Amino acid sequence: LWPWLLASSGLSALIQLVTLPFFPDSPSYLLIQKGNEEACRKAIRKLWGEGDHQAEIDDIMKEKGGTASTKTLRVLEVIKERSLRWQLYILMTVMTTLQLCGINAIYFYSFEVFHTAKFEEYLIPYVSLGVGLCECLSSILCSTLIDRFGRKVLLWGGYSLMCSVLALLTMTLSLQHRFFWMHYFSVILIFLFVVFYGIGP
Repeated sequence: LWPWLLASSGLSALIQLVTLPFFPDSPSYLLIQKGNEEACRKAIRKLWGEGDHQAEIDDIMKEKGGTASTKTLRVLEVIKERSLRWQLYILMTVMTTLQLCGINAIYFYSFEVFHTAKFEEYLIPYVSLGVGLCECLSSILCSTLIDRFGRKVLLWGGYSLMCSVLALLTMTLSLQHRFFWMHYFSVILIFLFVVFYGIGP
């Protein structure tokens, strides 16, 4: 069953590959990048139906005017530009912490934790699937929370809760041979870590 489950992602990619040529080009792409106003109008009519869409075209023209005045920077120019220094530092920090936050270690060692928690061998892949489902659902939840609380609150809250969970998980894994219930507590912490990862970073 698992090979079929893994291959199912290829089916969605194939459907996308086959249907992609039939999708219309973006009106803003046609007008800003290609400079083809007639094709832009045609794409707008195809997307939004017949009618007067001059207001939308005017908005795209304003956007085109705004982008025309901005200079495209190369990578080295971005690094040297002093006005972009703090944005670059923040971006690098966020991306680095995202890679080093521990989610890969959790996924790698979760099978061993589930095995130590005395789960039946045939159940462990389904529990692992549940962990992935948790991440998917928490990412969907994040899209509703981000408008209410903002990105900064979710990042700080997510990382703080993940640090707390990792500290508790280290403790439960160290004490799992002394107390039998620590195994189950470790499993709960793994699920919580994945939820906080999906909501935060």
